[in-house]
Amino acid sequence: MDRLAENGAYAVLATPSGARPAWLSAKYPEVLRVQPNRQRILHGRRHNHCYTSPVYREKTQLINRKLAERYKDHPALILWHVSNEYRGECHCDLCQEAFRNWLKAKYDNDLDKLNHAWWTGFWSHTFTDWSQIESPAPHGELYIHGLNLDWKRFVTYQTVDFIKNEIAPLRELTPDIKVTTNLMGTYPGLDYWKLAEVLDVVSWDNYPCWHGEVPDWDLAASVSFVHDINRSFKGGMPFMMMESTPSMTNWQPVAKLKRPGMHFLSSMQAVAHGSDTVQYFQWRKSRGCSEKFHGAVVDHCGHEHTRVMRDVAEVGKALEKLDKVIGTTVRPEVALIYDWENRWAIEDAQGPRKEKNYQGTCELHYKAFWQQGIPVDVINMDCDFSGYKLLIAPMLYMVRPGVAERMEAFVASGGTLVTTYWSGIVDENDLCFLGGFPGPLRKVTGIWSEEIDALYDSDVNYAVPRIGNRLGLTKEYKAVELADLIHVETAEVLAEYKQDFYKGRPALTVNRFGKGQAYYIAFRSGFDFLADFYSRLAEELGISRVIDCDLPEGVTAQMRSDGKTDYIFVMNFSNEEKQVNLPDGEYTDMLEGGSVKGVLDLPGYGVRILERPKTIY
Repeated sequence: MDRLAENGAYAVLATPSGARPAWLSAKYPEVLRVQPNRQRILHGRRHNHCYTSPVYREKTQLINRKLAERYKDHPALILWHVSNEYRGECHCDLCQEAFRNWLKAKYDNDLDKLNHAWWTGFWSHTFTDWSQIESPAPHGELYIHGLNLDWKRFVTYQTVDFIKNEIAPLRELTPDIKVTTNLMGTYPGLDYWKLAEVLDVVSWDNYPCWHGEVPDWDLAASVSFVHDINRSFKGGMPFMMMESTPSMTNWQPVAKLKRPGMHFLSSMQAVAHGSDTVQYFQWRKSRGCSEKFHGAVVDHCGHEHTRVMRDVAEVGKALEKLDKVIGTTVRPEVALIYDWENRWAIEDAQGPRKEKNYQGTCELHYKAFWQQGIPVDVINMDCDFSGYKLLIAPMLYMVRPGVAERMEAFVASGGTLVTTYWSGIVDENDLCFLGGFPGPLRKVTGIWSEEIDALYDSDVNYAVPRIGNRLGLTKEYKAVELADLIHVETAEVLAEYKQDFYKGRPALTVNRFGKGQAYYIAFRSGFDFLADFYSRLAEELGISRVIDCDLPEGVTAQMRSDGKTDYIFVMNFSNEEKQVNLPDGEYTDMLEGGSVKGVLDLPGYGVRILERPKTIY
């Protein structure tokens, strides 16, 4: 750290709780996690500790305090990084008791409330004493969905509480040094919205499988989706790409090298979506153990005369030219809801299909905007909707209290809502709404969902747009996997099913509500429908593209702005040369210098970063 400071560099200093030494496990076996089968693990791997253990909380606070005392005044210290990739759960007696206490607080110490919320009378599972409640187990209870949901909430709560315990001495001794921890994309085990609340800065670890079975531009859209989640956690505040690999990722099924250009492109992709850093794991390859073949800036050869080092240097030189981008953000007109609790409940539901593919569905809706170069915030259902023109809520199976009312207010004030099949089914306890689906969304959508048909993978139906529909849709679109059988109440039908016993029933509707409108997509479609639908809808709503032109396949445009100047990232995620016809106006090339206008040439895996005054459009 002294050498870093002497050379004008900084350190993000991590605390060591993610990898506990063997002596601590031997001396205090209670710190070892207990698995769902109630077997205590042996010492090994990482993230192998109990978050409830008073001993482990004491030891982590102690060593964090020692670190803060030693380095609190060090000129290189710029940020604390607590632990590493928090994950997992413990089922020990300490955690069971903590879970029961958490439930007592949630349900006002009233077992009748808990039994009702969990609907435990089904299969005679009514609890008569708090001591009877256990966490889900493969050899015990697995089918009380309210229990499963509350256990996942508790795991997030207990993890956050452990993080607060870790942070306490750092806040006390270094109040001016901010705190982060590295998130893992859409890791399903923790509700990251709750973790983000206790962090000063959001950071995440980015390891895509480039050049694999999924086309790079499809994968790029999924990666961008996660970047935008991380930007949205703090209301648009820039985040950090804490980890990426400069070459290969050893733990993936196929450790394929990044093709020339992809290192630079994927690094700039993070910056384009709101990251103020490009960082790597790791600097130098470990000589042995698990990640000795994981990519690093310095390989086992020990010198800098490598392709990877040249790629890293290229990124560094580019970042020096992008200082003006630091601290800027984007204020999208579109928001898409991706909600962890909703995902948990959907995946736990026994029907209508085993694989419901909530995340993939959200990503497909998102991609329709990504390919048009329209920025999107990815939020949860508790966020403020009022600043957007368009709110998209795919498969909003769970609707927590107050959400439907806020959606109604959003639409009544002039907003446009899009939701889909398998929405408005259950409340926050995973209890079905009575009185007809989509439950509390029925009024704003203007439809009643009577049944939902699950299709085999070999089945297909079609949605046929009505002639003269308001969006100008003319093609037939495949309906696969899930088809909602709905009745219109106040809504207008835009498309109908083509075949099966529900031929002629509505497949796409819109409902006027106050000053706004709500669309209901009743069928699972391919990307072709979503691309056409959202293209027409964006045009109707006057939603701005980053560059007002059609982008070729594999190319996206993303933007950051300080309010006076826009910084535009035009990225080609194909290995073929592409051209973009820029609208009238002059742009400045931030990397190469000089002005750019007319046709913008993009080599395979190429990126151009342009600067323009805000007044151009």
